[in-house]
Amino acid sequence: QVQLAESGGGLVQVGGSLRLSCAASGSIAEMNSLNWYRQVPGKERELVAKLLSSRVTHYLASVEGRFTISRDNGKNTLYLQMNSLKPEDTGVYYCNAVRVVVAGPVPKTLRSEYWGQGTQVTVSS
Repeated sequence: QVQLAESGGGLVQVGGSLRLSCAASGSIAEMNSLNWYRQVPGKERELVAKLLSSRVTHYLASVEGRFTISRDNGKNTLYLQMNSLKPEDTGVYYCNAVRVVVAGPVPKTLRSEYWGQGTQVTVSS
């Protein structure tokens, strides 16, 4: 039901910067977790950055200190600022949102997960 759309990817040289955006069709304020993943052909998709509703963040060790995840609830948009880019940062980046609620006459935990279509980031040497 909730749709996500990434933008901002492109070709950049080593040491350059890019800012990825993920626009949501619905409110992101109620999401428990907002995330950025990336995938390289032949490799498993990996978590790059996570932003919890508590505003706590987590980063993949290789990007810590260079990438920053943030959100704008008013614009229903998630961002990933990427600085000092390296060739190994190349890949398709996906935004992801997770919502967990407890509902029903007999309490049941319901988990909803949403994905964007991905945006290509290429870092040249």
